[in-house]
Amino acid sequence: MSLKTRWKILLAISIYGVLVSLSILFHQQSDDLLVHDVSRLFPDHVNEIVEGNEIESFQNAIHDANENDLAVSIGGARHSQGGHSYYEDSVFLDMTSYNDIVSIEPDEKLITVESGATWADVQEAVNPYGLSVKVMQSSNVFTIGGSLSSNVHGRDPRYGSIIETVHSFRLLQFDGTIVDVTPEEHPSLFQSVIGGFGLFGVILDVTLELQDNEIYLATTESIDLDEYPEYIRKHVMDQGDVGLHFARLSASPDDLLEDMYFTTYHVVDESESDYPTKEELDDLTPLQEEEHVLRDKFAFGLSRKFDWAKTAVWDLQQKLYGENDEDEWITRNNAMRPPIEFLEYDSSRNTDILQEYFVPVDHFPTFVGDLREIVRKEDLNLLNATVRYMPKSTDATMSYAKEDMLAIVIYVNHSMSDKGIEHMEQATQQMVDAALDLGGTYYLTYQLYPTKEQLKEAYPNFDEFLRLKEQFDPNKRFMNNFYEEYES
Repeated sequence: MSLKTRWKILLAISIYGVLVSLSILFHQQSDDLLVHDVSRLFPDHVNEIVEGNEIESFQNAIHDANENDLAVSIGGARHSQGGHSYYEDSVFLDMTSYNDIVSIEPDEKLITVESGATWADVQEAVNPYGLSVKVMQSSNVFTIGGSLSSNVHGRDPRYGSIIETVHSFRLLQFDGTIVDVTPEEHPSLFQSVIGGFGLFGVILDVTLELQDNEIYLATTESIDLDEYPEYIRKHVMDQGDVGLHFARLSASPDDLLEDMYFTTYHVVDESESDYPTKEELDDLTPLQEEEHVLRDKFAFGLSRKFDWAKTAVWDLQQKLYGENDEDEWITRNNAMRPPIEFLEYDSSRNTDILQEYFVPVDHFPTFVGDLREIVRKEDLNLLNATVRYMPKSTDATMSYAKEDMLAIVIYVNHSMSDKGIEHMEQATQQMVDAALDLGGTYYLTYQLYPTKEQLKEAYPNFDEFLRLKEQFDPNKRFMNNFYEEYES
């Protein structure tokens, strides 16, 4: 074969490869039945996507799924990151259009809302009444149904997980019937649906407890991480005047997971002399929108690629917060609207993932030391680490806080290649072991990297959870990748 012929063949193969790649890319971009979560790691093709704003549309979808023996999966904002909200060849119920505020009862401090509504929708509805949410994630972009399905917790040290603030909800079951679920009338269903990742039915509308939209004075200080457990015990735990609290650890390679600062939001009573004037309150009360998104996105983007950028971001945070003596007046609703848009990220090569570990308060320094060692040894691209106090909360079947805990949330960027995923999986298993060795747990709503043995050690009620699944959904109509991974 002549050299010229070889070059023609190579050129043809190259052109074919490019065309195939473009075809795959076009197919992925135009494939309306390819469903994934925010991590974009493990997408699945579904049989059908049902978008509805009426209960009948979901009932009809379940009826058809029963007739054709198809699985049903349920999704909202899809910020869970392990296939908890979808399943291959299932009928996928997209709840985001089912998002009305049903009613607000200001005197009773209750709100009833459809499950596809976001926390931002709730905040906008209750803010004019001087009311606020009791428990939600640190940001407000998630749906109510998804938050219940993950049994989320927040930054308020006076409350545990969200199950403690749910008055009732309506559940669409596998046979198309609807049941009103309360802790008193259907305790097993209540405890398993909340934190059950959509495996027991479709959460329709939810009645949640509210509280006053308190006025806070936010103070920020640096602290040695070894001293942090004592600070929690003396100044945060069981302190009724602390409305919100969180801490942040350094992601800079120079002082990785060593430097630390915290912010505490102290409740200010109207009778106190330094309470804001009416004019000041008029400025504080309107809901704030995120600012400087492009600037922050650019800076955070640099930190994904360069260690010097991680150091620069941490130094800036320290100057703005840790070393800043100025206190901040803020309402509860606005304090529960921290920036998140700047984290939006879309790359074909890598992804940002969250993980969360819970350890008993006194074991916090030891766990952070173990975490630091794993991050360095495995050369993980850690972008951020925050800490929250999580009081004991055991109402849900799959509870993660069997005693007072500190929750460590890490934000990591890793490759989407098979090698990158495998690396993150084995590193995750090391971090889970570090938490388990200290009597801790990990949050189930993220990747399915932990082993079955680790899950059962962290969640000793898992067998009971599986039994309840069989009881309330005997035909396994509601399915997701989480259940398939760990059921056997």
